[in-house]
Amino acid sequence: MDKVAVTVFYVFALLCLAIAANQGILAALSLWGVGVTAYLYLHLIRQHQLLDWLKAPQNKTLPDASGHWASIFDELNGFIQRYQSQTSELSDSMSRFKNAVSVLPDGVVIFNQYQQVEWCNPAAETHLGLNLWRDQDQKLNAGVHHAEAVKYLEAERYDAPLKIKSKSNPNVDLELKVYTFGAQQKIMLSQDISQIQKLDAMRRDFIANVSHELRTPLTVVGGFLETLQDIPNAVSSQYLHHIALMEQQTQRMRHLVDDLLTLSRIESDSNVPENNEINMQGLLERVLSNAKGLSLGKHKITHDFAPNLCLIGAEDEIYSACSNLLNNAIRYTPEKGHIHVMWKATDAGATYSVMDTGIGIPKEHIGRLTERFYRVDKSRSRDTGGTGLGLSIVKHILMRHQAQLKVDSVEHEGSTFSILFPKARIKNR
Repeated sequence: MDKVAVTVFYVFALLCLAIAANQGILAALSLWGVGVTAYLYLHLIRQHQLLDWLKAPQNKTLPDASGHWASIFDELNGFIQRYQSQTSELSDSMSRFKNAVSVLPDGVVIFNQYQQVEWCNPAAETHLGLNLWRDQDQKLNAGVHHAEAVKYLEAERYDAPLKIKSKSNPNVDLELKVYTFGAQQKIMLSQDISQIQKLDAMRRDFIANVSHELRTPLTVVGGFLETLQDIPNAVSSQYLHHIALMEQQTQRMRHLVDDLLTLSRIESDSNVPENNEINMQGLLERVLSNAKGLSLGKHKITHDFAPNLCLIGAEDEIYSACSNLLNNAIRYTPEKGHIHVMWKATDAGATYSVMDTGIGIPKEHIGRLTERFYRVDKSRSRDTGGTGLGLSIVKHILMRHQAQLKVDSVEHEGSTFSILFPKARIKNR
């Protein structure tokens, strides 16, 4: 209680005591009751004024008061001023953000928890056929906006970006990415990747053309070197070692050219791979047979193949992917090491795995294994005859078959490379 209220209380109490002494206790109690009633009525008035203000605080000012109610109203007034200041700052920040994003070449669309458009920038309007004035607080409509973008948003599987053509210009290639935040809100980014696509196509064409042109002279050089080694006394014995080294390096270059051409062909092939039923047991037995020829009995190779588990896809590509993983295990597993190959059904589809007791891979390298020419140990890769393109080829083959590559490895203990095929590509005989 403030000083004025305390003073009034004491004066009123003394007055009641004086009346009790002169006129009796009943008169004093009556006066006390009138005072308490007046005090409670004043509080009811203040409560009513506060409730009336709370119903529409933006349209009314807080009433004047004294005592505790004055303190309450002052605190509320301070809270309102701070709230208005923060709201103004937030509004200014949002305006600056929208102005900044509006000049970006990339499209930005913000959705609320009901997948309705809250805001988008001009680039997104051009890319996806949006109109902020028309589409705000509305869901994307496949009949008005980009149909593939609508389907991608509603599918709620955003692990991989979506590549589409622009709604306004079919010559423009876009890449869409969706990120979730807050209370099931989403933000969609659209990026013009036309130039990147063109540069990528030029790179693929260049590699394919150069590789194709190199193949013929390498074949000729390799043929002559083999002939020189086969003809008795054609080369002095002191040069035979040099000829053998030349033939070895020529052969390595031919393998590199072949892998470059294979990778270029797979990357540039946008068509859906063949959907043939593959007898995986027979295919993997061929892979195993060729791998044993590479091993030359230096490793213990075991296998466990599900007999009636077939795969839908392109047989030559699947053979290449499975062979690459097994051949890598042989190259990077020391003599007398153990390699186990498995093909089995899983709840999600089927898995092809190659487990070895080889040198293992440091954790920091695992994420980059499928990059072109990436080598964990460059000198060892050259010694084993690797081109640095095998896992990159595997990655692109798996992408075409909606499959995934999983790598588990412990350095100096061994590795497990697994291909996870989706259920849609599995068939049981």
